[in-house]
Amino acid sequence: MQLHPLSSTNLCWSQSISSSPTIYSTKIFKEPRFGLDSPIFAVRSSKLSSDLKPLGLQRQPKKELSRILRTDAAIKAIEQKAKSNKYNNLWPKAVLDALDEAIKENRWESALKIFELLRKQQWYEPRCRTYTKLLMMLGKCRQPDEASLLFEIMQSEGLQPTVDVYTAVMSAYAECGQLDQAFSTLDDMKSVSDCKPDVYTYSVLINFCSKLHRFDLIGRILSEMSYLGIECSIVTFNTVINGYGKAKMFKEMENSLTDMIDSGNFVPDLFTFNSVIGAYGNSGRIENMEKWYDEFQLMGVDPDIKTFNILIKSYGKAGMHEKMTSVVEFMKKRFFSPTVVTYNTIIETFGRAGDIEKMDEYFRNMKYQGMKPNAVTYCSLVSAYSRAGLTTKVDSVLRQVENSDVVLDTPFFNCIINAYGQAGDVEKMAELFLAMEERKCKPDNITFATMIQAYTAHGMTKTAQALENKMISGTRMIEAWHVDYYGFFLLVANIFSRCMITMKVFQRLFFDYLIQDFFYRTATLPSIVCCLYLFDFYFCGLWRTSILFISLGF
Repeated sequence: MQLHPLSSTNLCWSQSISSSPTIYSTKIFKEPRFGLDSPIFAVRSSKLSSDLKPLGLQRQPKKELSRILRTDAAIKAIEQKAKSNKYNNLWPKAVLDALDEAIKENRWESALKIFELLRKQQWYEPRCRTYTKLLMMLGKCRQPDEASLLFEIMQSEGLQPTVDVYTAVMSAYAECGQLDQAFSTLDDMKSVSDCKPDVYTYSVLINFCSKLHRFDLIGRILSEMSYLGIECSIVTFNTVINGYGKAKMFKEMENSLTDMIDSGNFVPDLFTFNSVIGAYGNSGRIENMEKWYDEFQLMGVDPDIKTFNILIKSYGKAGMHEKMTSVVEFMKKRFFSPTVVTYNTIIETFGRAGDIEKMDEYFRNMKYQGMKPNAVTYCSLVSAYSRAGLTTKVDSVLRQVENSDVVLDTPFFNCIINAYGQAGDVEKMAELFLAMEERKCKPDNITFATMIQAYTAHGMTKTAQALENKMISGTRMIEAWHVDYYGFFLLVANIFSRCMITMKVFQRLFFDYLIQDFFYRTATLPSIVCCLYLFDFYFCGLWRTSILFISLGF
């Protein structure tokens, strides 16, 4: 069993919830070990587990497909009944199953409609467990207002919120970056005599503080835990270590690891292992990564397939292709079957390096091994072929995709639209844009910006202007899509520099959207600096940039 970072999507009570304190499992799945020596890696030897199965092409059986279709039909049927007041004595299993499936699939609107129908039933009895599941789902779907309303409905039905309920409400706020509301919920929780926060509650809060880079609050939370006599669990330590690692705060990460070991209650596990080497590998600090790989081996922690994928990705980013391929060979000798992620990483690495021959070789190997390429695979292929000017290869990939059942997403369409745009085939680009809508993939700002660039380069100014207007109207949907603002404005910088979009468009994007709607809540300094740089370099003089700095309070 692989351990994953804490999040409201994979915490231990997402499947089974009770009002009793949460029990944490620290059991680690031990990968099979083999005794062959390697110049780079070493693992301990043991017999091959009979549970180890090769990872091949995973086709969904017909029974599973029919179950999905039946489930979808059941949800829609129950949802239709929710619109009427006459259905107040339905078969309990049908309603409850439909609600569970809607929650599992994160269809929050359907789930709330079905829950409203559930409350109308004569046999209905309010339960904290049902509310907790719904609150967790709303947190995943980033619907804090709906979660707050549901919490009020629960209290109006006379239910006393449990630790799990308060934690779910807190997670819903924190998931949307509303840490003030999350801490306020924690304070409300502490005011209830028989509902005190536990180590799990604080671990969830620490996780979100890490995600939002509010590391200044982590010390405060740990101090409060110590004051209340709540000991950190292995999940707490791993959450802190993982957060510091992703933020490239390596000193703090190693200090937390030392605290974990010094506590005497916990030892580093596989998740700790992957977090530490992943942090160094993603930052290009290969020597530190290899050092800690050896250290964890000495601690008795053995690597798994995720560990090797981290090593492959890290060596690939550093341009150390020989070491990357040596990891793959090591995996084969130790009977670790490469996964789709493994092949995608290697294909992307060689594609970025311009080594089309090697990339094609691994793509063929991937299919020979029975691995089913996904949208990420094809996106990497298209990007590499486009950079190499191999338009015919892009056509070949598009034909493969059209003849497969691969679920395409917006990033793939952005990638292939960009490829044809750079090749000058604006007609094909427009066809793919229409295909996006047919596949129900929402175009984002990258889609529009890519097409604007292509149309502008070919003198199609009217078409480019129409897309500019559509992009500007679409920017007001960014909050719902949860776009990374730093990345978004770097994109704007790139497009502006190439297309010289008008000053009017930039003013509308920056002032109307960023400042009026989100500036004081979510804008980051890098995104502001990026916009100011554009403002100064392309459109105005230094004096106007200075005025803008002053007006923003810098």
